[in-house]
Amino acid sequence: MGLVSTDLTGLALGTHDVDWPDLPALQQPTWDDPVALAQTLSVLASYPPLVFAGEADQLREHMAQVAAGNAFTLQGGDCAETLSEVTGPNIRDRIKTILQMAVVLTYGAGMPIVKVGRMAGQFAKPRSSDMETRDGVTLPAYRGDMVNGFEFTPESRRHDPERLLRSYHASSATLNLVRGFTSGGFADLRSVHAWNRGFIKGPAQKRYEQMANEIDRAVRFLEASGVADAEEMRRVEFYSAHEALVLDYERPMVRRDHRTGLLYDTSAHLLWVGERTRDLDGAHLDFISRIQNPVAVKLGPGADRETVLAIMDKVDPDRIPGRLSFITRMGAERIGDVLPALLTSLGEEARRVSWICDPMHGNTFTSPGGFKTRRFEDVVEEVRGFFAAHAEAGTHPGGIHVELTGNDVTECVGGAGEINLADVGLRYETLCDPRLNHQQSLELAFLVAEMLERGVR
Repeated sequence: MGLVSTDLTGLALGTHDVDWPDLPALQQPTWDDPVALAQTLSVLASYPPLVFAGEADQLREHMAQVAAGNAFTLQGGDCAETLSEVTGPNIRDRIKTILQMAVVLTYGAGMPIVKVGRMAGQFAKPRSSDMETRDGVTLPAYRGDMVNGFEFTPESRRHDPERLLRSYHASSATLNLVRGFTSGGFADLRSVHAWNRGFIKGPAQKRYEQMANEIDRAVRFLEASGVADAEEMRRVEFYSAHEALVLDYERPMVRRDHRTGLLYDTSAHLLWVGERTRDLDGAHLDFISRIQNPVAVKLGPGADRETVLAIMDKVDPDRIPGRLSFITRMGAERIGDVLPALLTSLGEEARRVSWICDPMHGNTFTSPGGFKTRRFEDVVEEVRGFFAAHAEAGTHPGGIHVELTGNDVTECVGGAGEINLADVGLRYETLCDPRLNHQQSLELAFLVAEMLERGVR
């Protein structure tokens, strides 16, 4: 990892000597058995790292190219992974979707795409309320499979520390399969047609097949001319990321790099802090300030120059290239009013980080049938506003961060498949927020490629 090799350079060693300060930590579980929790944390701290320090360094170098305007990052995956859905077909189809999107972006824009999966650790979600009431019964809210279960019973909703270990093992299994897919020939550029198999046909797939034919011809030409390296075409760099939310999971996964003695969170290559937990004096920003992984912080429409600079000073005081990204989540209606002014106010500082657009979280609403959903057109409109803001400020639109699945769900309305509000409940499988299905994801990739191509010219 990148999910590209078995090189153990930078293998991190276990550490128990980190003194984490006692700072306010929002959105944390309330474990009811301190003895069980202590035992769980001890076991988790003894487990092997899921990723290696050298791989995180490699991603940081790629993110430095994103910040410099020479690359674009595609971050995609589940809203919240579930333990029961960690299966070969689900992981395969999610990887296929991201690979297809990346090929579309690369071919359309002629720019390297940094591929980051929102997977292998995205088992927890912040919630607006600690409790949930149904038919007069009040229980703890579902906080993701890392913390409790979705079933509305006292037993299921109990915050169970054993789930931290189950999340580790599920993440390990996911990464093992992803490594196999991305280094064992599945991601071979000569297999671009195969990535389209198994999905329901639609306009985006048809357009993808036409592009795949052009790629086939280009690859054959490069091979015939002796330019293409067959081994390089077989593999793809693919990194893992999730929100660093449950600190009782993240802290035991921190290891010291044997090369430098520096700390890395070995649960993922990239960790981010969400809008709800990015308090300047809170435990989450403090945590990511102490690890060497590339990290990100989400910014809503209320973010201002002073806040952004304060985050930069805390998390990336030395302004290390590739170290820090900001993921904006402002909503289609607000981004045009907010982001250009923010970027302009930051001046040169805006060019020292990567800027990534999350066009999902600011555009959620409830359908008449009671389902949380998003309009595909709003997602696209926010991305357009993101590109327009960077064009106005003279900065680089560095990527997109999308909740998606390879499954044929009906969770977001709109798109070429013309899912309407009445269709939303037909295949609504998410336990948290609505995701783009395969068709919508691929359609979004073509639209973003066109935006990138116009910007590159």
